[in-house]
Amino acid sequence: MTEKTSPLHSSPFHRGEQAIQSRFGVRDRMERFGSRVIRDHMPEQHQEFYSQLPFIFTGHADKDGWPWASILFNKPGFINSPNPKTLNIQTKPVSGDPLVETLKEWSLEKESLENDIRLGVLGIELTSRRRNRLAAHVINHSDDGIRLEIDQAFGNCPQYIQTRNLEMLDPSTLPQTNVKNIQIFDDEAQALISNSDTFFVASHIESDDQNENSNASEGADVSHRGGQPGFVRVDNEHTLTIPDYLGNNHFNTLGNFAENSKAGLLFIDFESGHILTLTGTVEIIWDSPETKHFEGAERLWKFHIDHGRWIHHGLPLRWKLDEYSPNSLLTGTWDEANKMAHAEAHQDEWLPYEIAEVIEESSLIKSFYLKAKDHQALKFLPGQFLTIKANINGKELIRNYSLSSAPADSLYRISVKRELSQNSKFPDGVFSNHIHQQFKVGDTLYAKAPRGGFTFNVESQRPAVLLAGGVGITPMISMARHALNELIRTRSGESLTFIGAAKDHHQRAFFDEFNDLEKASSGQIRAFWTLSDIGPTLKPGRDFHNKGRISAELLQAILPIDDYDFYLCGPAGFMQSTYDLLRKLGVSNARIQAEEFGPASLQRDADHATEAFKPGPVATEAVIEFTESKVEQSWSEGDGNLLDFAEAHGFTPEFGCRSGQCGACKTKLVSGKVAYQTEHPSTVADDEVLLCCAVPAAVEGETIVKLSLKL
Repeated sequence: MTEKTSPLHSSPFHRGEQAIQSRFGVRDRMERFGSRVIRDHMPEQHQEFYSQLPFIFTGHADKDGWPWASILFNKPGFINSPNPKTLNIQTKPVSGDPLVETLKEWSLEKESLENDIRLGVLGIELTSRRRNRLAAHVINHSDDGIRLEIDQAFGNCPQYIQTRNLEMLDPSTLPQTNVKNIQIFDDEAQALISNSDTFFVASHIESDDQNENSNASEGADVSHRGGQPGFVRVDNEHTLTIPDYLGNNHFNTLGNFAENSKAGLLFIDFESGHILTLTGTVEIIWDSPETKHFEGAERLWKFHIDHGRWIHHGLPLRWKLDEYSPNSLLTGTWDEANKMAHAEAHQDEWLPYEIAEVIEESSLIKSFYLKAKDHQALKFLPGQFLTIKANINGKELIRNYSLSSAPADSLYRISVKRELSQNSKFPDGVFSNHIHQQFKVGDTLYAKAPRGGFTFNVESQRPAVLLAGGVGITPMISMARHALNELIRTRSGESLTFIGAAKDHHQRAFFDEFNDLEKASSGQIRAFWTLSDIGPTLKPGRDFHNKGRISAELLQAILPIDDYDFYLCGPAGFMQSTYDLLRKLGVSNARIQAEEFGPASLQRDADHATEAFKPGPVATEAVIEFTESKVEQSWSEGDGNLLDFAEAHGFTPEFGCRSGQCGACKTKLVSGKVAYQTEHPSTVADDEVLLCCAVPAAVEGETIVKLSLKL
């Protein structure tokens, strides 16, 4: 369906901005929002804000149409606003700044010029991360400063702004300003750009002030861009590649690029006061495989230099970094992106991780923080798990442990419950006790890339409920941490309710962490605890919220009437009883996601619309060839799945969950066909087979079928 758009002349956005808003499906929403917050004058709080600033940024286009970004500075109070439509800037541009020449030409030729100089203005306070923007035009200029008439005024969110503290030096104590023209990124420019966490970008489209349909958002713009050091890539002496992150959906900069592919970039050496100002052309890369590996990148754009200037010792200002924006910390760097692409190519290999920290989470659960060694840890979806291996008593064992960290965290974290029982087929007690007793900080363990189909959908339009029993809390804390990060990143999201069940408060993990998430999210994330045994020192409402198990009464008391996505994880009995409870309460099977490992698999009551899984026809007899060892073995219907069969004949294939969840037992299918007897979420190619849930398939006309596996 085509979105309705407002006429260009009545919209606060021009044609280029509107086109990109339509491209991403936010056109109508932004029109409604923009009409309320984008004004043709400055509100009083903006007038006061500009008056207290010691510096301000502008963007303009020179007589040849090249955009430039500039910084203007003076003692606080050098900017004043006698009325909501006027801004006076009482200072001169830095010597060597192209704005000097543009203003001079405008003053000399004002009578012959058809239009005024259009300026984009950015007021930014780096100590508070507050910023506001203006679109304006010059109505007067003298040695004392610049007078602007406001065309548009609006506020900007603080995301990606690093906080910095400013020191103003005595200009007389500094070396004389030196200007150097450049046509390429010289070594000094490459070093500054590669290490920058902040730059400013100017853009411009022609505006016809005599045309009644001219849009106030046309003209010049200047904007801030921030990220982690290394977020701008120097491709060569002429080209930069820059990620574009989630923003306010105005698309002021990209909208200008769509209409005019010229841009100006301004990099400041915050420690020395040097200025690097550049102008050139831009190409927007809407879809690039590189964005997959660059954390936070929505799209990319390239900047090709035409010319620029070094203005050495241009500023008597110095800034000291205080802290990075929380939004910047959720983004990546090009070095990380390159390592991520390399790691993805090797995701099926066992890779080493160093144990960086070990934390006691409860009387039974320990968390192990894992740092990738000489490689980049792959990003994962909240709820997924790591497959790890260990040599125990001369035998290599493999297990899966849910990640309890968030995808944006710098380290993997697995939280392992020490099992007290040891089942012969699933000897979790052997593995978990080995980890608890033997693994310490500095040790190395080997793991495969995260995987698993039990994942949290942060983009769902429904609120989420996380129901955890015991150690089933581990994927839930990952989901909740990710929900908070997305709330910070996008400034929106549905509510999330966590309900954890434990035997007592000694066995309850992540209590303080969930409370911290609740505070940080301003109640968007809520945490409730139900304990079987209540100690005499525990206070209801603070230390616990319910005694006993998760019940219908508890859910109805906590959850307002709504349509929820439910996520379950815990022991087999907890999973089944909680699933059955939700179904009795009318929750559809499709709304219930669950982590199902081996014996914890659910018996689901499928919805009528859900197509039940149908096992494939099974061969009566088969000859199975293991091509790596050149061995053939006879298989019959009672020999079970291919994993059991291989183990019974002395082979030790890798495995994890034994239920098709983790994909660890995936093996090359050289020839023949298999039939799956249990439903599995793992993606399997035509030339692959999951050993744990497959058997030789019946082939019409063949009494004894043949199957070849690379094992």
